[in-house]
Amino acid sequence: MVKQIKTSIVINASREKIWNILMDFERYHEWNSFIKSISGKVKKGNQIRVKLEGMTFKPVVLVLNENTELKWLGHLWFKGLFDGEHKFKLIDNGNGTTKFEQSENFNGILVKLFSRSLDKNTKTGFEQMNKELKLRAEKH
Repeated sequence: MVKQIKTSIVINASREKIWNILMDFERYHEWNSFIKSISGKVKKGNQIRVKLEGMTFKPVVLVLNENTELKWLGHLWFKGLFDGEHKFKLIDNGNGTTKFEQSENFNGILVKLFSRSLDKNTKTGFEQMNKELKLRAEKH
């Protein structure tokens, strides 16, 4: 089973400013209630460590395009059980604002089991993080 969660928000700030906030993992604790921390060298092909409330996983970075996109692929225990391809994307609206998209594609045999929780908790977490990012980018 495949499932996608996709959220977006328009932020009154440049892609560069938003990207700098997203990549400043040391300060996530100051503003991000969804992703508690990210550690490791964020580089294509590298494994990083992402900590959420009550869960830590070690995805591999698939795409790193400065000021535009960060994408990683993580697994619960082993590949094929519950895999998540997470993406942050920044789109310049050409008017001083940026569209921030946060999405995840889930695959694996446990996706159906977790479907309701993904719709409720994960999507809510994405939307909350989007609002917090907007607040931080527009405030600073």
